[in-house]
Order: sequence, then C-alpha cells, then structure tokens
Amino acid sequence: MTTSEISAGSLIREWRTRRRMSQLDLAMEADISQRHLSFVESGRAQPSREMVLHLAEQLSIPLRQRNQLLLAAGFAPSFSERPLTDATLAPAMAAVETVLKGHEPFPALAVDRHWNLVSANAAIGPFLADVSEPSLLKPPVNVLRLSLHPGGVAPRIVNLAEWRAHLLERLKHQNDATGDLVLIELERELRGYPSGLKSSRPASVEPSGIVHPLRLAHGDTVLSFITTITVFGTPLDVTLSELAIESFFPADEQTRTVLVRLAKERAAAS
Repeated sequence: MTTSEISAGSLIREWRTRRRMSQLDLAMEADISQRHLSFVESGRAQPSREMVLHLAEQLSIPLRQRNQLLLAAGFAPSFSERPLTDATLAPAMAAVETVLKGHEPFPALAVDRHWNLVSANAAIGPFLADVSEPSLLKPPVNVLRLSLHPGGVAPRIVNLAEWRAHLLERLKHQNDATGDLVLIELERELRGYPSGLKSSRPASVEPSGIVHPLRLAHGDTVLSFITTITVFGTPLDVTLSELAIESFFPADEQTRTVLVRLAKERAAAS
C-alpha cells in the first residue's frame, strides 16, 4: 500500500501504538483534546500541517517518516533528503571525516540508517583481519552483518554470545522506533546466524565495570573495547538525521598499547 492510500490518522494511530501511548497520553502531551485526536485518527477530522508536525514531534517520529505522514495528510514534505555526495552536505561530511580521523589511533566508523558503512578511519583494520567471506566486504558493507556473520568478524569475537545479544537488542529498539522494513529483515537474518553460546567464552563481569565491552581476538592478544554512538543534533535533512558515528575506545591498557603500536606501524609503512 502506498503512502497516498494510507490516511494520516491511521499512521498517527500506528505510531502512537508503537510508542505504547494511549489516546489520552498523546492528547495530554500534545495539549489537545482526546476527542479531537480521536477524530483525527478515525479520519473524521483533517489535521492541519502544523498539527501533523506537532503530533509527529510528540511521538518522536523520525524525519523520513514525518515526510510520509505529511504526504498522507495531503501536504508537501518538510524535510529534504539529499545524497551524502550532495554539495550542500559537504560541511557535515567534512565534520564526520574530522571526527573519524581525530579518533585515531582508535577505530571509528560512520553508518547510514541501514548500518551500511559510509566511512571509517585507518584504525578499523583489526576488525577486518581474517574475514573469510569476501562478499561481506563488497560495498555496501553492512557492519552488523559483517560483525555477526560466521564468515565475518564473529569467529574472533571472544564474547560473541553477549555481543550478539547486545547488537540484536540495539537493532530491535531501532526497529521499534522506526518500523523500517529493511532493518526488520536484517534483524531476522542476523537472528539466524550462530549464537556463539557454545564457542564463546563465559563472560567475566567486573564488579566496577560500567559497560559490557566488545572483546576481539587479534593474533595472540584480546582487544577490549567500549563504544559510543554520535548523531547530528537537530538535523533538518533526512539523510543527515540517519547518519551515525560509532567510536571504539580501549577498555584496558593492553588494548590501548596495541592500537598505538599498530598506528605507528601504519605510519612507518606509508
């Protein structure tokens, strides 16, 4: 069914249900009457452009889906959607490259809404070593598939069961938030990969730990990382709003030492 065949009211009801909000909850958040919201959802009242955007804001609907909601209500989209190569996005992409480069000698990468690799810094090398399935490295490289595929990074993830559970939970939350059909299919695919429950070593939880790290075998060494996700604040472009930077930080001194040494080796070889 196309967007034009779906009413704005039904989409608002769908997003409200996805957010686990009652009509009364949303009406109170939006400072409108529950009766008016009920009329909007049932199609008995046609919302104005301002009301559509106001409800979308209260429901934290992603920009791409806000455009779809506006179209369903009979209005033009409010948010642009340009390719990352568009000249107007050059300053933002330059900022991304600055962040990636500035994070060296530690790994960092940028991904789009489907977790396809957009860019990465030179320190990402340890993650790509010994990938036995060449197709995983052909563009577009999906970093979640590369991470959990048995021909990808998965065989070298020491705590695979725990890390897999972490990634799948993250993806599930993203699917709950966006309802993206591509991501829903990706989640289904990833859940079919080996869980690592038999091969993964038992997780050791530090009493003073603050996060569960990614532990990656690299030669005779185990590298340990914690990660952060960075997104653009208040973007008005759909593509830019869906761009994310994942930065990996050493979780112990051994990992820091190895990454610094690898960076020096790359510099000497160039």
